[in-house]
Amino acid sequence: MAKLSTDELISAFKELTLIELSEFVKVFEETFEVTAAAPVAAAAAPAAGGGADAPAEEEKSEFDVVLEAAGEKKIQVIKEVRALTSLGLKEAKDLVDGAPKAVLEGVNKEAADKAVAALEGAGATVSVK
Repeated sequence: MAKLSTDELISAFKELTLIELSEFVKVFEETFEVTAAAPVAAAAAPAAGGGADAPAEEEKSEFDVVLEAAGEKKIQVIKEVRALTSLGLKEAKDLVDGAPKAVLEGVNKEAADKAVAALEGAGATVSVK
């Protein structure tokens, strides 16, 4: 099989339905033993591992945005979760249904504030940790 360029791969992905693309991602993750959530988990790991540095805790630079409750406008909240993350429709719905859950982990103060504003604007109850 000839090696495909990045543009050719993107064109091929654009032709897939969301279900086909979701199935591809699952097979890709299984084949290469990776997950799409790895960058988020890797960014959150340094914050969790810094327990020995007391001064670093005082000057917190990484925040977790936690969805506490979806509120009455659940569909709007799902749309905002999808806009803030790279989750698909089903994954975003599962996250909203499973509240309280972290929407974003290890983000800076500005990104956390924007996420809180967007989610609260959609009617969700949100906390920052």
